[in-house]
Parts: sequence; C-alpha cells; structure tokens
Amino acid sequence: MNVHEQFAEDLALCALGESPGDEGIALEEHLEECASCRRELEILRGDAALLALSVAGPKPPARARRRLIDAIAREPRRKQAPRVARWLVLLPWFAAFMLALAAFFVWNQKSHLQARIAEMQKESASQEVELQRAREVVSTLTAADALRVTLVAAKTPPQPQGKAFYVRDRSSLIFLASNLPSLPPQKAYELWLIPTQGAPVPAGVFKPDARGNATVMNPPLPSQMEAKAFAITVEPEAGSSAPTMPIVMIGAGE
Repeated sequence: MNVHEQFAEDLALCALGESPGDEGIALEEHLEECASCRRELEILRGDAALLALSVAGPKPPARARRRLIDAIAREPRRKQAPRVARWLVLLPWFAAFMLALAAFFVWNQKSHLQARIAEMQKESASQEVELQRAREVVSTLTAADALRVTLVAAKTPPQPQGKAFYVRDRSSLIFLASNLPSLPPQKAYELWLIPTQGAPVPAGVFKPDARGNATVMNPPLPSQMEAKAFAITVEPEAGSSAPTMPIVMIGAGE
C-alpha cells in the first residue's frame, strides 16, 4: 500500500470537517513532511466548500464534484463485524451438556458391566464347586481299591440274577446266573432266546451249583437271529422244544 493511499480516508474526513480520530496525530506529522498530501488536502477542502455552496448557490464546477466523489470512493470500506448467531452462543453450553450426558452413560454402562462381571464370577465359582463334587463322585465310583457292597433286605435271600451277552453276527451267546434256587429232582433250567419274530428258540439247559451259580457258553443257535429278550423256565433235564409256564426269569435287550 502507498503511504499517500494510507491517509486518503483521513484527508477526505479533514476536508469535510470531520475529525480522523486517533489517526489525526499521524496525519498531522505526515502533512508536515509531505507537500503532495498538503496540496491534496487544500484541493479537497476547496471542493468541499464548492459543494456546500451548491446547496444554496450556483452549481459547483463538475470537476470539483467529481474530485470529491473520487476521494470518498477511495476511502476504504470498513468491514462490518459478522453477527454471531444466537445458537453459536449456546454451542459451548450444548457441548458441555452432551459431554456430561456421555459421561453419565459411560458411568452407567460401567456400573452395569461391573455388576454383570461380579455375577458371572459368582456363577463360575458355583460351577467350579459342582464340578469338583462331580469329580469326587466319579473318582469314588471308579477307584480300584473301592469296596463294593450290595445291600439286600434283612433276612431275605438274595434275588436270582442272570446276564446274557449276545452277538448276533457271530451267533455267540454267554449267559451268567447267580443266586438261583435249587431244583427238584430230574428238573433243569432252560434258557430261551425270544426273537423279534417267531417262537422262542432253546438256548441251553443248565443246573446251578451249590451256591446258585450257573453258566451257558455258546449254545447252538440259528445264524444271525435278531433277539429282543431272553427268558428262563424250569424244564425236564433233557430240555423242551417250547417253554413250560411259568417263566422264572425274563429280560429284554438294552
């Protein structure tokens, strides 16, 4: 910017009789040193005087009017400070409110998570106790040195039992019996395979020993017969082709 242009506004104000404000001191110092600006000020004052006379007197020269208008046009326009919208004033308060709301939400979520974690830890501890009890039960049931005792009603003889192990593909049968009652003379127990279809098939004749135990191992059977149950009846020592009622013991496959 040229130093003369810097004082153009102040020169125009002085010519119109207005005080240039705080810049007046700088203008006076500049006028003392700059003959060009002094001449410009005198010309502007003359033009202003002619313009004032034009209100009640004759029309001033067009040159004087144009010079004054040009001087005013050269005056830099002051920028108007932008108006701040009302919502911009409230923006910091709104931001503070949202921050407080977010902080409360985080705190609430943290409290909820802490409570949930404590609950899960409690459940985990309870499950660990139950798991330890289950381990102790399994350990007792499978211990090699465990004493296994079967309890029966007092003064009641042990109940007869029988277990059959049958493999259909090989027609293989193993039968184990215990606590069987003694038999009348010329009588025997006979094992029967009861198929899924058809009549019962003889599966061996046997007599228990003095303690009521007996065994039948791989009697002759039809090839690959599907069995649904096994039964025991009391028959003649030579056996029978069909069961004689009543049935003493019976059991279905598992």
